[in-house]
Amino acid sequence: MSLHLRYRLWIAELNFDINVLRIFGDYQTELRNRKEGETKSKTDYFEKQFIALRTENDELRHEMQLSKMKLGAHARDGRPLDYKQFSKENHIPIRRRLAAYKAGFKKIKMEFALIGN
Repeated sequence: MSLHLRYRLWIAELNFDINVLRIFGDYQTELRNRKEGETKSKTDYFEKQFIALRTENDELRHEMQLSKMKLGAHARDGRPLDYKQFSKENHIPIRRRLAAYKAGFKKIKMEFALIGN
């Protein structure tokens, strides 16, 4: 799969995650208004986690857009791409950050599923 296509797919996944985070945020606000005590402190925790995930998501999407544009410029100009250099400087760091983001997102989703019960 080409890197350009991979970035487009990753960006689409991150856009989906943003929608999930918005839904979770709405539900978290609803829980905060309905319950007190321990649930309220948990909702505060999740609010902070959601903000951190949204920030990381935004930064990743921005970096992917820039990398995608660099790839597009190389293709448009007919310049050869030094794949190893591009991968080292752009793709590998993004891929690592994306993997860390996905792991954190999965963990928070699992934790958040338990709060409403």
